[in-house]
Amino acid sequence: MLSPAKIAETYADTGAAKAKTPVPKLFALAMLAGAFIAFAAASTVAASATVADPSTAKVVTALLFPAGLVMVVLAGSELFTGDCLMVISAAAGRITAAELLKTWCVVYLGNLLGSVLTAAMVVYGHTPDLFGGAMARSLVSTAAAKVSLSFTDGLLRGVLCNVLVCVAVWIAIGGSTATEKIFGLYPPVFLFVLAGYEHCVANMFYIPAGIFTAAEYGIAAEGLGWGSFFLNNLLPVTLGNIIGGAGIVGLGYYFIYLRGKAR
Repeated sequence: MLSPAKIAETYADTGAAKAKTPVPKLFALAMLAGAFIAFAAASTVAASATVADPSTAKVVTALLFPAGLVMVVLAGSELFTGDCLMVISAAAGRITAAELLKTWCVVYLGNLLGSVLTAAMVVYGHTPDLFGGAMARSLVSTAAAKVSLSFTDGLLRGVLCNVLVCVAVWIAIGGSTATEKIFGLYPPVFLFVLAGYEHCVANMFYIPAGIFTAAEYGIAAEGLGWGSFFLNNLLPVTLGNIIGGAGIVGLGYYFIYLRGKAR
């Protein structure tokens, strides 16, 4: 395992390389990450729909969801929440603010498209038929609960989520083998899901899947729609994810390990 100081140096170079990736390739990698997170999210809904006790269902969900980040890290793709760490490269002078924002925008939109397309295939392939329609009801109720959060709740849960996600990515970077990376990233992701924090890319699956399911299966869901998806959830959660990942973890580790060091 690399030391935290070495991880900081490694990521400063990694982030610089990401910023130089051609846009079409970056967008394709981001679509894959959106799909990987969506696969994990779909599996959590399918599994939890079979569990009557809410507490047990939450644990099952937390056990399964880290598979999404495992695919992102090991299979090769670009996830917006993890790429919030690219602020390290910007602070270290390896990339410009414009390059950082361009990369974030391309990755975010690619994650969104990959997640929504996967949600559509899950729903219109009638995966929600599972367990006598229990998965369909769970998809809609999950989405409705997420769009009912207050702006402050969504923001703060987004902050807490991406502190843990970026710590998971940080630890995984320090691993030299697949086993080390998986064991390193698993606990922080487990914790954020168990605690009910909000991840913008996961919600790019959960909420569109709920919208599609409500329409396809005729399940009523007050307040659930595209407007509430973008304004009530995605906006505050994304801002929170940026604050947690870039502001707390990224700039925090830059200050601790890289500030004042010669390039």
